[in-house]
Amino acid sequence: MNWKPTSHSLATALLTGWATLQGLPVLAEPLPAQETASAQDVSPAMLTLLSDTQGLAEEHIRRRLTFEAQAQRLESTLSEELGEDFAGAWLNEEGTQLLVGVTSEAGAALIRRFGAEPRRVARSKAQLERVMAELDAHAQAAPASVHAWYVDLPTNSVVVQAEDAYLPRAQAHAFIARSRGATDGTIHVVASREAPHTVYDVRGGDLCIIGGGRCTVGFSVDGGFVTAGHCGLAGAAVIGHNGVAMGTVRASGFPGRDHSWVATNASWTPRPWVRGPNGENIIVTGAQSAAVGASVCRSGFTTGWRCGTILAKNVTVNYAQGAVHGLTRTNVCSEPGDSGGPWLAGSQAQGLTSGSTGNCTSGGESFFQPVLPILGAYGLTLKTASNP
Repeated sequence: MNWKPTSHSLATALLTGWATLQGLPVLAEPLPAQETASAQDVSPAMLTLLSDTQGLAEEHIRRRLTFEAQAQRLESTLSEELGEDFAGAWLNEEGTQLLVGVTSEAGAALIRRFGAEPRRVARSKAQLERVMAELDAHAQAAPASVHAWYVDLPTNSVVVQAEDAYLPRAQAHAFIARSRGATDGTIHVVASREAPHTVYDVRGGDLCIIGGGRCTVGFSVDGGFVTAGHCGLAGAAVIGHNGVAMGTVRASGFPGRDHSWVATNASWTPRPWVRGPNGENIIVTGAQSAAVGASVCRSGFTTGWRCGTILAKNVTVNYAQGAVHGLTRTNVCSEPGDSGGPWLAGSQAQGLTSGSTGNCTSGGESFFQPVLPILGAYGLTLKTASNP
């Protein structure tokens, strides 16, 4: 194959040589500002996290991100230039060099001219992806013992993660045999200790089922969420809106107060969100208490999004089960199933639906349990935009 580079400016920049500064290759001729912006415009929080995770100075992280962005563009160029000989590209373990798989020596020479490091392999990326597509086409036939499969560029193979890598014939042979890669060495079976599971978002306003009764998720907190205490006792199992187990009520108070908190399991991720009027996510930014007369809105599983104003604070409501103190009274209606749902003043968390009079057809009033006493009672931290 006769290759003619199509990206001369990029090739020239890389061919000038990657000098080493703090262990990272850098371009002798910096790319234009607009080309490196994607690597440089990183939030301070992300820079700090990357720095802490990798044990590197933030300036080193910036240079690495810039190099990674340039390497990504070079990968695209080489993919186009090499065509069927291209076998993918990846960074070395230190993130200091772009390695490029190639099936021909002529292609390897081209890769060197571009300033990257070639790796001669037996199969092109296109060949690997064809084997991957064959497995995907029969995904429904995959047994539970097969956990995942993917193209692994460094090993030039398609990896199948199985519960027992040593017994693929007994548990996964029928699935793997559907692909031509089963006999030519393309598929590499590796052991997988644990089956993957889906992860769902915890969002205020969504349905939760506690001990068989319907309630509404209040606000997300670190490790779970808060809702009304009368929804369930400590130890009760909690099911999500999709029928998936969410976790367990860790603590609950009712009457006296009307609050509880649920510790969620690994399938759920608490988010700083409340379900809005059209199903969109409203981001919670804090928990500053609104004044009497202020506008408030609530989200509930049964009646959705409703708004009104605060009529009174520090109200004691004498329910049939006993008195609950410190509630806030509003002119907003609610109905069974809305219990525990979140109340907002703008983007500030206010409380959780406790009870009501009337309904949302004939009209009525609702009472909510303020959120700050809940956080204090259980030592919880509210999920917000600054604590996502």
